Amino acid sequence: MYKNIQIIKTEDGSHTLFVPELGEHYHSIHGAVQESMHIFIDAGFRYFNNNFDKIDILEIGFGTGLNALLTFIESEKNNQEINYTTVEAFPLEEEIYHKINYPGLFQDKNLSSIFLKIHKAGWNKFQNIGENFKLNKIHQKIEDVILPKNEFDLVYYDAFSPDVQPSLWTEKMFAKIARSMKQNGILTTYSAKGIVKRALKASGFRTENIPGPPGKREITRAIRK
Repeated sequence: MYKNIQIIKTEDGSHTLFVPELGEHYHSIHGAVQESMHIFIDAGFRYFNNNFDKIDILEIGFGTGLNALLTFIESEKNNQEINYTTVEAFPLEEEIYHKINYPGLFQDKNLSSIFLKIHKAGWNKFQNIGENFKLNKIHQKIEDVILPKNEFDLVYYDAFSPDVQPSLWTEKMFAKIARSMKQNGILTTYSAKGIVKRALKASGFRTENIPGPPGKREITRAIRK
């Protein structure tokens, strides 16, 4: 568990967290919701979504639960079934996630209870968060997780940066992720570093640079060949 986590308001009014012991923010200080919408919803979910009835999603780095909440909102709009698996080694304390302001940023009074339901859901089993949204939170390091093969349509790769967690951005790690994905599955991540793109390509992905959110020139989208 990380110590002395600080809640920071970013430029779009949404919260992120700062971990002093890592010197790392969970999201961009230019806008947490804005960043997640751009990288994981617009470049990932909406790009992949082609009127599928069901989408299987893997998230590396549950963090504040923001990506799960935004995906839940999308599933409600589209009336799509989502099976959402997320991996987190260091879950937040209740006193932290109760203070995060994401639900109040949207015009839906039900989101506060949904956000808490996402965080309070038990670990290592699927649970219904909504009519269309099933959540499986895995409380493990991704290095230790055994992932099913050919399971996921879409991957949100949202681990801490390569500078902080270099072992999560290697060819070995991305090959493990690739094996868990269906052919032509999509992976999106905020990192556009050369070492990341080379590791993705070496593990069987085709990569493309796409424009990033405010404060970031480029991000990476990768397709499993």
